[in-house]
Parts: sequence; structure tokens; C-alpha cells
Amino acid sequence: MLSTIAIYSKENNPKTTEVVKRLIDEFCRLGIRMQVYQKSIDGNLCRSGDSIEKFSDLHSLKNLPELVLSVGGDGTFLETVLKVRELGIPIAGINTGRMGFLANISEDEIGHSIDLLCEGDYEVVERTMIGITHPLGLFSGESAIALNEITIQKADLSMITISVYINNAYLNTYWADGLIVSTATGSTAYNLSTGGPILSPEDRSLIISPISAHNLTIRPLVVSGECNLRMVVEGRTKDYLATCDFRSVRLPFTEEIHIERSGIKLKTVMLKGKDFYNTLRNKLMWGVDRRN
Repeated sequence: MLSTIAIYSKENNPKTTEVVKRLIDEFCRLGIRMQVYQKSIDGNLCRSGDSIEKFSDLHSLKNLPELVLSVGGDGTFLETVLKVRELGIPIAGINTGRMGFLANISEDEIGHSIDLLCEGDYEVVERTMIGITHPLGLFSGESAIALNEITIQKADLSMITISVYINNAYLNTYWADGLIVSTATGSTAYNLSTGGPILSPEDRSLIISPISAHNLTIRPLVVSGECNLRMVVEGRTKDYLATCDFRSVRLPFTEEIHIERSGIKLKTVMLKGKDFYNTLRNKLMWGVDRRN
């Protein structure tokens, strides 16, 4: 039986706020202890009078939760990952956004989903993460680890060239607007929009997908997750853009990028009765025929 849960939300829109309040009411009714991100609520009491512990950093909590609920869209889920990734706490996502591959619990499923969570009727899926190992210190001391993807992109109008080496073996030089290195989780994110393949979440492979390649024969490539990638970037201007999920930084062309799979795996929650293929089919509307 679930005893302590944390709720994280960064959105202040009415829809998300209402869902957070609903969750608090439900968990209060069930007598489950809550830790709520301080920007998510104004009050600090259940209707029963029990207190709700607020936090700004999960690391500061004396007692860690058994589960973290991310309320919002996939962007909020990715921010939750930064708070949780090294603590080994599973994350479940409630979707108040649009697509919701990561935040895959819809609003109309909240009541039933809470029952399943409390009863432990869910599977923990471990997801591969990747990181930039060189250069270090890109994001103010935070580790440059991504759940979805790391990208190299042009920072100005001119295209860039990216020479890619896999385990020091030369692969190709891409003339393009950029390059995506995606995990299996990120295969349904930016990679999907560039025509890259979809991988199931447990797959440990990496996908290299060009962004608007200036050569029609270039195609996305799936490589082993054991690979170390080295990228040398050139262009007509001074710098290029490197992103790590939702974070970004400008780097000079003299700086290489090294990428490899992280030793940290993220634990995510898949409720009983749901699976990745069900989510994929519904979100992408496979089999839907508007003529019917």
C-alpha cells in the first residue's frame, strides 16, 4: 500500500491547478502522506486538517516519497526527471498537455489510476538516459543528462557540418541544420518529427537522425547503446547550439561534443491495463479512418 507520494507541477494554468487540487483531495481522503512542490499549491492543509509538506528540492526532504506524480505535459515530465533521476524514485505522469507519451495518464482516468497506484498495480519500466561527457559543466554545474535526446543545431541561418565518429571510427559528415541523438524514450519526440524510427522504451539503442539534411540519401541510423559518439562541428559563424532535452547552450565550433549512455536509468510507471503499444496506437491515432 502506498504511504507517501510527491506531486510536482510547474504549470499555473487553471486546468493543471484543478488537477493538482483534485489529486490532493483524493490522497487526503485515502490518508496518504503528500509532499507537494511549493509552486503547485497556495494552501498547506487537507480538508481534514492534515498538513501537506511542501518542497522545492526533493533532496532536502527528510523522508523520500515512494512515487512522484508529474502533472502537466511531457515538458513537465522532463523537468521532473531532473529532480528525481539520481534518487531512483519511480515517476508517473498525469497529462494536462497535448500529446503525452511520457505523461500518459489522462484526466478522465485519474480516479481509477489513483486506485491502481495505491494498490501497487503497476509495472516499473527502466528507461535509458544519455549524457554529454565532453565538454563538462555546460548547465551551471548540473549534469548534462537527457531522457529524450541531445541535439546539435545551427545557431544562425547557415547550415552546419557535423562529422560523427562511433567508437572513434568515422561514420559520416552531415551537412544539415542539425543532428539528433535520441534514446528509445525520445524516439517518439523530436526524432519522430524528422522521420526517425520508433523504439520500445526498454530498448537500449541510440538513434542518430539528421535535421533537414542537405543530401537525400542520408537516413536515420540505429546504433548500439554501448557506443561512444564524438562529433566535430563546423560552420560559417562563431558557434552552434547544443541541447539536452529542454536545456540549451551555445558552444564555439572549436568545441567537440562527446555523447554516451548514462549509468543512471530512470524508473517510470506503467499502470496495469496499459502498455507502450496501446499509448502509441492511441496517441498517433493508428487505425483511425475519418471516412467512418
